Amino acid sequence: MAKLKITLTRSLIGRPATQRDTVKAIGLKKLNSSVELPDNEATRGQIKKICHLVTVEEVQA
Repeated sequence: MAKLKITLTRSLIGRPATQRDTVKAIGLKKLNSSVELPDNEATRGQIKKICHLVTVEEVQA
C-alpha cells in the first residue's frame, strides 16, 4: 500500500482554529516537519482541508 509524505511548508499564524487543529491531528508540529501516513480517504480529506499549507508526495512502501 502506498503512503503519503506530508510536509508543512506554510506557517499557521493567522489561520483558523480548524486548520490548526487539522495540522496537529496529522502530527505536524513545526515548519518543514514531515510525517508519513497511509493513503486512504480520511488522510485525503485532511489534506484537502489544508492543501494550501502542505506539500504532499507519494512514497512507495
